[in-house]
Amino acid sequence: MTGKLSGFYPVIGTRDIAAARDFYTARLGFEVTFEADWYVSLRRPDAPHYELALLDPAHPTVPEGHRTPLTGGLLLNFEVEDVDAEHRRLVDEAGLTELLTLRTEEFGQRHFIVEGPDGVLIDIITVVPPTGAYAEQYAEGHVPQ
Repeated sequence: MTGKLSGFYPVIGTRDIAAARDFYTARLGFEVTFEADWYVSLRRPDAPHYELALLDPAHPTVPEGHRTPLTGGLLLNFEVEDVDAEHRRLVDEAGLTELLTLRTEEFGQRHFIVEGPDGVLIDIITVVPPTGAYAEQYAEGHVPQ
């Protein structure tokens, strides 16, 4: 790619477009910007440059030999201001399955992971200052404060 990038977003091949749409809109605050029975485009209304799409992998736009739904192996990171509040909302109140308990990591994150549709891991993160040797591994000017 040599030209200016005008957009970038993940597209998740899902077994159930409607269920995935409902999860990302109701639980993670996305809104639908386009919807067909085989494709849904989502974006965050507070940050429209954050987009996500859902696709029926059996659709003919997907090359043959690659028409299988996602069954895990994808981790989506969502950085938020208050991870503890999101933990209460998503785990305690909404009852999402917590796969990694809320914790503070030395590499500079306070986070937890819940399970989304199609085995997608949803990592909810608040960036915190790294400790020890991790602080030295950041490029100059990029150490979280």
